Amino acid sequence: MNHSSSSNVDHSEIANFQKQAATWWDPNGPMRALHHINGPRVAYIEACAGGLKGKTALDVGCGGGLLTEALAARGATATGIDLADEALEVARLHGLEQELAGHWAGSVKPGYRAISAEALAAETPAAYDLVCCLEMLEHVPDPASVLRAIATLVKPGGTVVLSTINRNPKAYALAVLGAEYVLNLVPRGTHDYGKFIRPSELTSWARAAGLEAVEVKGLSYNPVSRQARLGSDIDVNYFLHCRKPA
Repeated sequence: MNHSSSSNVDHSEIANFQKQAATWWDPNGPMRALHHINGPRVAYIEACAGGLKGKTALDVGCGGGLLTEALAARGATATGIDLADEALEVARLHGLEQELAGHWAGSVKPGYRAISAEALAAETPAAYDLVCCLEMLEHVPDPASVLRAIATLVKPGGTVVLSTINRNPKAYALAVLGAEYVLNLVPRGTHDYGKFIRPSELTSWARAAGLEAVEVKGLSYNPVSRQARLGSDIDVNYFLHCRKPA
């Protein structure tokens, strides 16, 4: 794979996610919190997009393919992109296992590519009805560059759904200290507080890239009940739903 396709990559971040590749699909493993929040995430994305059936969807920073597979299962022609080779291999293998088990009957098996959003945007502009980028922007050196690429990749009139972590003391306490050191919900070193993004910053980058901000929505997670729900609390995890003008 050619990592030089983009300079907007933190190789220590890539290495960190490579280490988690083998356990990505273990619902009780280090990535279990992702499994718990995936249902509400997909439901929100489907609502934002006005349905997924027949839509072309791109998952930017797809990791092991948890979201990409869920989009495909709901009828989208889904592609996941990432720069972590081992995570992508896990995504492909899991998709193949699902295919052998007959799970893709009536839907299209997701595809995966080792490419940056910026490189793909240069290659296939305005190719997707829906572009998602979840829990990835806080792991790159230049999030605004990713936003510009996403705005190029989505079709006019298309949907963009982003999610990331707010930057404030509460987010530090819950997403770093609580999640990594107290509850061990995610591997230690997963998050760098300095890279967390305030909603005002994310909205500003989206608008500068030519996207219209539709709404900001919070995602709350209870580690005891293992339940996640959408709401108005954007102090820690939040979504930004955008639309590209037609």
